[in-house]
Amino acid sequence: MKTAIPLLVGVCAIAPAAFAMDASIRRQLSELDPQTRLEQRCDMEAMSRIRKAKEGYQPDKVIAYSFGDPTTSGNMLKTKGAVFRSKGEWYRLAFRCETSPDHFDVTAFKFKIGDLVPRDAWDEHYLYD
Repeated sequence: MKTAIPLLVGVCAIAPAAFAMDASIRRQLSELDPQTRLEQRCDMEAMSRIRKAKEGYQPDKVIAYSFGDPTTSGNMLKTKGAVFRSKGEWYRLAFRCETSPDHFDVTAFKFKIGDLVPRDAWDEHYLYD
């Protein structure tokens, strides 16, 4: 799960607040193995939900494993060790995401934004500008 996959991040960063998956994104997701698709789909949902729920945040990247490995079970991904980047700063994130069996549609999602990650901790957790 620690493989960085920037494939979909640029597309999500410019998507409207209410994430609607267009044909291009669906095609890109379909090329991923199911486990990676689950993680990428949940990362995209996290960005969309943060953008909608928390005024001032502009997430452009989510990493599900920076402070600990996520757990998965079937169509569910849960992580307390995630982070997201907004306006050049990284913030801790925990979320639980459930998808349809094909991992294209999110069926349930809960999240909690944590503290700002200090810049002196970025290298240790593979974070970047």
